[in-house]
Amino acid sequence: MVFYRRGVGIESRGTVPGGGPNRRFPGYDVLEEIDTWDATTAGVVLARLGPPPPIRFFTPAEQAVGAALFDLLLDQRSEPKVPVLQMVDARMAEFITDGWRFEDMPEDGDAFRRTFAALDDDAREHLDRPFNEAGWDEQTALVQRVQDLSQAEAKWHGLPAKHVWSLWTRYACAAFYSHPWAWNEIGFGGPAYPRGYKNIGIESREPWEVKDRVNQEPIEVGAIVDDARRELARSLRVE
Repeated sequence: MVFYRRGVGIESRGTVPGGGPNRRFPGYDVLEEIDTWDATTAGVVLARLGPPPPIRFFTPAEQAVGAALFDLLLDQRSEPKVPVLQMVDARMAEFITDGWRFEDMPEDGDAFRRTFAALDDDAREHLDRPFNEAGWDEQTALVQRVQDLSQAEAKWHGLPAKHVWSLWTRYACAAFYSHPWAWNEIGFGGPAYPRGYKNIGIESREPWEVKDRVNQEPIEVGAIVDDARRELARSLRVE
């Protein structure tokens, strides 16, 4: 069992995905607030910092494609990485889905299997190698095509591209933003129970919160990144 108390350093203290400094919320560490959580909540959060669960659902080939895809979607280029693939695998192995699906899509587990295989097929056809062995820009072009087809209300490998895109991003974001390292990166305070919040409103921070040093809207940043990726996909001409 791992114990964490204020002022005691552990390896995950203040960590953000990819390592390095936390540029938006410098010095922020959500684990500093662990004494305000009850024992059950603290246990759940700390368990996410332990070794990732073993792969039980995806095959080795699917694991290779899925890990590369999730890293790309979340821009996880270097260690430490949130183990998104393992977290999604655990959900599929235990059939813990979102509780719904689009009527024109298979069950989520089968949908992941089909779309991972399709993405690998695209890579082998256009790049003559598996998706996970392709370069970052090459992977970006292949995945950008799926997003472009989703915006065009078109199909990709017989499935509605917009629903494939929804599947990938829903599960990727749910896993990534359940992890304390991602909370550090966005300045999130973690579980509010039983502490709660008292300072509600714009620029009204709790004593433990840190001001955003970048102060730029995420949607604005996301639009810039999306435009750059779309231009890259056009330049690589993946059809």
